[in-house]
Amino acid sequence: MTPTIGVFDSGFGGLTVLRALLARLPHARFAFIGDTARLPYGSKSQRTIARYAAQSARFLVNEQGAEFLVIACNTASALALDAIKDAVPVPVLGVIEPGAEAARAASRTGDVLVIATDATVQSHAYAAACRARGLRALEKACPLLVPLVEEGWTDAAHVTGASAAQAASAAPQVAVTAEVIRIYLTELNAEAAAQGMNPDTLVLGCTHYPLLRSLIERAVPPGMKVIDSAESAAEAAARLFGQQDAEAFPTATQALRCFATDSVEKFERLGSRFLGRPVGKVELVDLGG
Repeated sequence: MTPTIGVFDSGFGGLTVLRALLARLPHARFAFIGDTARLPYGSKSQRTIARYAAQSARFLVNEQGAEFLVIACNTASALALDAIKDAVPVPVLGVIEPGAEAARAASRTGDVLVIATDATVQSHAYAAACRARGLRALEKACPLLVPLVEEGWTDAAHVTGASAAQAASAAPQVAVTAEVIRIYLTELNAEAAAQGMNPDTLVLGCTHYPLLRSLIERAVPPGMKVIDSAESAAEAAARLFGQQDAEAFPTATQALRCFATDSVEKFERLGSRFLGRPVGKVELVDLGG
């Protein structure tokens, strides 16, 4: 039987992880749920985040038949991964450990920078994962980047089907985003220098940030490697879940169902930007309180 992989996020940023998974596991079935009724998770207690995340995990496993789970949410990966693993009897993969592992493989100096949301930075999950791998990590919250992405103020080159005219009309907005990124990274590099660090790797610790990757790569110092934790998680999932994928299911057709707990129309509108293709009909689901 074709394997089913469940993907969970508190919203729709995790669709960047799903996008990478779709490319790497072309014969799998996917079920994605965004808990849009209860975001942002970052303002909730760890206990509440764990309860919400476990509900979504059980929905994917019990209702959608997911045999593997990818937690495409940095906050849930940081604060609720153990609770999710306790809630379901299937393998579970978060985004933080793969991102830290990719940083270890990329870094030569052993010093790493991480940009993420405030909740992820406050958890210090990336710093801990990097420290466990012999790296020094300096984290910085970049709270303006998520709303800029959701507003569509990203490099038009990342928008599927964008015309030259659309790219030109978006230039002023893109310039604003580029300047915000420049300010954040200038502050972060100055702090790293003050601490005697020599960073050569930057981890994108939020699933919205892949849509800013080209702008970020232009803003980092020459030679600094940029690690996309969405790509890293998808690569780890392909290794863990996809051993039998292509050979065992050579004629299988990739299938995708998307669910949201609220704001279905917004999910459908913005989701294609993150997924790189239309998300199709998003189904509304009620997970309870």
